[in-house]
Amino acid sequence: MPVSTDSASARPTGTEPAAAEPTGAEPASAGPAAAGLASVPAEPATRAADAPVAPGAGAPQATATSPAAAAAPTVSAIGPPRAADQPPVALPPPEPAAAGAQRPQEASQAVAAGPERPPRDPAQEPEAALQPDADTAVPPQGEGATQAGAADEPDDARRAAPLRAQRLLAEHEQGIRQEQRRQEAASRQAARQEQAARLEAARQEEAARLEATRREAERAEIARLEAERQEAEHQEAEHQAAARQTAAREEAARQEEARQEAVRAEAARREAARREAERAEAARLLAERQEAARQAAAREEAAREEAARQEAERAEASRQAAAREEAARQEAARQEAARQEAARQEAARQEAARQEAARQEAARQEAARQEAARQEAARQEAARQEAARQEAARDAAAHQEAARRDAEHAEAARLEAGRQEAARAAAAREDAARQEAARLEAARLESERADAARQDDERREARRRAMGRQLDEEAARREAAAARPPPRRDPSASGARRARLFGRADPNAELVRYAEAWARRIELNPNLEQLREATAQPHTRPLVTVAIRSDGSVESVTFVIASGVAAIDEAVRRIVEAQRPYLPFPPALARDYDVVEIRRTWHFDTAVRLY
Repeated sequence: MPVSTDSASARPTGTEPAAAEPTGAEPASAGPAAAGLASVPAEPATRAADAPVAPGAGAPQATATSPAAAAAPTVSAIGPPRAADQPPVALPPPEPAAAGAQRPQEASQAVAAGPERPPRDPAQEPEAALQPDADTAVPPQGEGATQAGAADEPDDARRAAPLRAQRLLAEHEQGIRQEQRRQEAASRQAARQEQAARLEAARQEEAARLEATRREAERAEIARLEAERQEAEHQEAEHQAAARQTAAREEAARQEEARQEAVRAEAARREAARREAERAEAARLLAERQEAARQAAAREEAAREEAARQEAERAEASRQAAAREEAARQEAARQEAARQEAARQEAARQEAARQEAARQEAARQEAARQEAARQEAARQEAARQEAARQEAARDAAAHQEAARRDAEHAEAARLEAGRQEAARAAAAREDAARQEAARLEAARLESERADAARQDDERREARRRAMGRQLDEEAARREAAAARPPPRRDPSASGARRARLFGRADPNAELVRYAEAWARRIELNPNLEQLREATAQPHTRPLVTVAIRSDGSVESVTFVIASGVAAIDEAVRRIVEAQRPYLPFPPALARDYDVVEIRRTWHFDTAVRLY
């Protein structure tokens, strides 16, 4: 299969150790995002990648080189191939200079702990020749560099950004290489299976041809023997005819002697007949005994076959019943999951409807306020126009009654002032009412948020208390186990790399995520209808350790604390076995461990709950 030289030229085959895998330092086009960073030198810690390291113990495994210690002088040297129209990679913000200064030591430690680097593949030499020397790209260090450290802090910050980009691109390319190796392994496996099928078909065809040839030879041999037999019979018949003629000629001579002999022969015949009758009777009795024995054996064989048939029917009925129960269990689990999903969606829909109603109510109140303001402005404008009209009328009659006009004008002004004051008071009251309603709504929402936060705190506190109780119980069990005599060696103990998770917290985030996914699969799937009676009995919550291999298969199921009810313990084993195979380890977890042991306390109520 043709592969590109930028990422697949150094890919290891299925028989090479995983440590020969490139760590992302081969040259490749990093796209527009890394084009401007091609001249940025690597940190001094990159020299540690080429230093000799101690060989790792155990089987060969993939080199887990830290991104900070990768021997990649530029960003463009590690980027995966990318089309010209691919958008640039978004670089993360630069880290502080102090973080960049700590990476050389971390890189040295990571290289010292890793396996010995294998010899470079000759196929990688053209690409390696294009990479600049990491030592020449490292800025000079020493007493002068130490004295100028404060002035170079911006340079350190600028170098930290491409290093982070290098790390991200290296991790991305690592995932691509692993996926390509997996696909190539699958292709090789499919090719091997197809080749084996072709060889098997050819072998069967050759066997059929040889069998046909053998049968044809047997038929020819049988025909030849039959012809020889018929020829021999023909010759024998001719010989007998000649013998009869000779006998006829001699018969006359022998008749006399025969007559005399007949007397003796008759006596002998009678004696022989008597003996033959005795022999026939003995043979008949023997045949009867043999027939009786054969019939008895036939009856026994028929009885045995009938018992085997009935046993097979019972086994088939049991298998079908188990299949029906399993189908019913899976259907009930599916319906329960669907019901929970529907309930979650209904709750989300109701929450969205409530928020939409609140938004519409706020919009309605705002529209009402704006409408009231508009009506008030229109009313004031109408009053102003009416006042202007009245003023014009008063101007027309000014020459008739100046005194009365002044009085009416003063009265109108007073009335207008009172009306405007009343309008302002009404608007103030409406505004105060709206503010009070908004304040009450905000207080209600704040109260709901506080209640939700309080409930979350209570749930977290309950989980912490449960975890504390579990840790106390585990400590007590460890003390009790330490007080007991040492048990026999665990048959599951082997040279495999094992990880043990006896709670829900661990520094390895991948291990915690895998264990939580496994626990959710156990909690969502099983059907507990068959365990109602068993779980109703007084029992102890079983503490179970399940060992899972990296391919998702189950290595063992160990009861640290049994429930005291055999049906419950058997149900736990059945539930674990029914969910096989589980998800294989993610690449980050598979690089470090071959087997993961997950210990959980099993609780049965309406479902299985693992603590």
